[in-house]
Amino acid sequence: MIRAHTLRKLRPWVQALAFALFIVLLIGAGKTAFVPADLFFRLDPLAGLANILAARRIVPSLLVGGLIALVAALALGRAWCGWLCPLGTLLDWTPARRSKKFEPDPSPRLRQVKYFLLIAILLLALLGNLTFLFLDPITLIYRTAATAAWPGLIALITGVEPLLYKIPFLQGAVNWFESNVRGGIVPMTQPLYGLNVLIGLTFIGVLALNAIRDRFWCRYLCPLGGVLGLVSKVAWLRRTVGDVCIECQRCARACPTGTIDPDRHFASDPAECTMCLECVPTCSRAGQHFVGLLKPAAWRPYDPTRRQLLASAGAAIVAAGLFGAERAAGRDHERLIRPPGSQGREFLSKCIRCGICVKVCPTAGLQPTLDRAGWGGLWTPVLVPRLGHCDYGCNACGQACPTEAIPRLSLADKRVAVIGHAYVDRSRCLPWASDRNCIVCEEMCPLPEKAIVLEEAEVQSPLGETVALKRPIVILERCIGCGICENRCPLGGEAAIRVFAPTDLSAIG
Repeated sequence: MIRAHTLRKLRPWVQALAFALFIVLLIGAGKTAFVPADLFFRLDPLAGLANILAARRIVPSLLVGGLIALVAALALGRAWCGWLCPLGTLLDWTPARRSKKFEPDPSPRLRQVKYFLLIAILLLALLGNLTFLFLDPITLIYRTAATAAWPGLIALITGVEPLLYKIPFLQGAVNWFESNVRGGIVPMTQPLYGLNVLIGLTFIGVLALNAIRDRFWCRYLCPLGGVLGLVSKVAWLRRTVGDVCIECQRCARACPTGTIDPDRHFASDPAECTMCLECVPTCSRAGQHFVGLLKPAAWRPYDPTRRQLLASAGAAIVAAGLFGAERAAGRDHERLIRPPGSQGREFLSKCIRCGICVKVCPTAGLQPTLDRAGWGGLWTPVLVPRLGHCDYGCNACGQACPTEAIPRLSLADKRVAVIGHAYVDRSRCLPWASDRNCIVCEEMCPLPEKAIVLEEAEVQSPLGETVALKRPIVILERCIGCGICENRCPLGGEAAIRVFAPTDLSAIG
């Protein structure tokens, strides 16, 4: 049997390898990989369960992965949090404040917050909404990495390259990078996400909570930790304390989750213990043991209660009502352009706000939204054509989506999926407003039978000369709303041709 001291030394290496795998899957998302790019989402039982409740259907990969994680928790407790969770690893690497001798921790009842959030997430999902799932730690760290950290790293690389190229012996390395890495792993264009600052600051705030207590997020706020904690109440492997304990409190001060309780003979709650083994080397009397037990752990005052269930249910119902009233107040936003095949309100009951589709979009046209879908659609993806169009030869978002909120359309089906319709603003379009020729939008239209045609006209210039013009006209029945026309429009600021949410053409004849 492997000793606990040996396992403790092994843990940082396992954490580093798991975190490295997370980064590799993040960078390689949308490309062929030896493991699925959404592996960590598959092993997230909270995301899987919430998606099942909201969408009323089962995604096999999420179901199987979630069951594996729950079975592992039944055997090993919250080892996922202490060994594999990428957010937990980052929190371990972030400087933290641990309690000093005789210094009390924040009230244990603060741990109820994560259960409150968990119950609210599941009840709101039961009502068809996944908005609060943006608090799930896997979606939180992935969204931050994809929309804030990754674009920042690319900008840094692009800015440093010209400086490195000035050093003669580094020119070969820069040329190799541009030839072999740029356009593959590193995109040719700089991705830009409108909410990257807000997303980044939110994540920094999570890390900054370590200044209050080590792993503050895991102790008090993490809803996934709540799921695994409840299951770990009946976990087989647990920490026990023998009679040789001299109550030196060293183990309690070393515990990063503050679950070793001096008032209970230094016992730990398996629902809060992440199996980090940091307590092992602190015990000089070898009074701690990790053994197999079949008896359920005692219920603690901060564990979920009937009152908390009612409070969470009330909060979920109020939130669902507010989100529903928001949608009922009017039509969808005119610029609510969803990824191919994901039109309709049922999209909100499937999307877990993970950000994978945003990461794999080659043009960075997919953006996490703050306002276009209302609070009920917070962080869900929308296409912003002025930033990037929907590539006619790409169906990566559907292939990468872990919940199939974006259908896995074949390239042929994706090319005919209507996500919007383009309209020419004749008050800004150069041929219409200024009598100057411009056919960029027509040239860019990728459809075999172009949705933009040119109308020939002759006008009188201010100098009295006859000028032959070609003016663009959109044939809505052909337009799929890919947005390349808006993206490439040469006008500064707002384009003269813009894509809006799709119109039901059959309803207007």
